[in-house]
Amino acid sequence: MSALPFQIIVFDEECFQGRRHEFTSECCNVMEFGFESVRSLRVESGAWVGYEHASYQGQQFVLERGEYPQCDAFGGSNAYHIERMTSFRPIACANHRECRMTIYERENFMGRKGELSDDYPSLQAMGWCNNEVGSFRIQSGAFVCYQYPGYRGYQYIMEEFGSHCQTPQIQSIRRIQQ
Repeated sequence: MSALPFQIIVFDEECFQGRRHEFTSECCNVMEFGFESVRSLRVESGAWVGYEHASYQGQQFVLERGEYPQCDAFGGSNAYHIERMTSFRPIACANHRECRMTIYERENFMGRKGELSDDYPSLQAMGWCNNEVGSFRIQSGAFVCYQYPGYRGYQYIMEEFGSHCQTPQIQSIRRIQQ
């Protein structure tokens, strides 16, 4: 196991081939390191969020410890086809044991609310009657919210750095592991 809190190794070809570069902090644009995009990677330590485009733009996806031999592996069971990753950053507040968030039925923290501190493959199965979450607050940790039940669809990484309003369709949520 790596002694560094955050370590990711990226490759410019699939299956860990081609040029490689190791990072221990954020990367705004892999092109600055001579990569067109990241085609495979290994997360040695920490949790990371990857972005489809430079400057942390476009579709986002969580990258936890393990190997990702192809671009399709970045998104997991994501319904969105990922063709590249060009920026990424560590998720400093990821802590699987200390995650807490409050979801609200409407924007601006109004309406019915629910307290979450576990993984929820279906918000409707836990009693949430909407396909959407109007707003939420992260008290601690980090979560990845998914567009559809069963941790599928677009991913939205939510961290404890503040409160969030006007969220998209969210139907499943899980804690991000460090």
